[in-house]
Amino acid sequence: MCRLFVGADPALWEKATHSLRLHGVSTSIRIEAFFWRVLEEVARRDGLTLNELITRLYDEVAQADRDAVNFASFLRVCCGRYLALQLAGEIPEDRAVPIRTLDAQAILERERRQRLVTVDAG
Repeated sequence: MCRLFVGADPALWEKATHSLRLHGVSTSIRIEAFFWRVLEEVARRDGLTLNELITRLYDEVAQADRDAVNFASFLRVCCGRYLALQLAGEIPEDRAVPIRTLDAQAILERERRQRLVTVDAG
């Protein structure tokens, strides 16, 4: 089982640093190359640059009063959720469908109901 993961291209888990400006402030984010690839895919789906996507995520997590002290971890979780939501059929595999056109509230409500069912069944 582990060979499937261990045998993957090591470049996927090599850290890569991207420098950008968030509201005029220079910063850099260091995460694995695999996650940069996923973030680039998400950005392309909505016609954004990688920097524009990261700025939007940063702004929206701040507006939601969420603690994003470790923003790099937040970005990794965003990638995992994107891939998991694709597998669950909530995000179409067709990359021409922008994520901004999806009904986020309906998706979150379905997830909440599913968690309740899982807890009740457990």
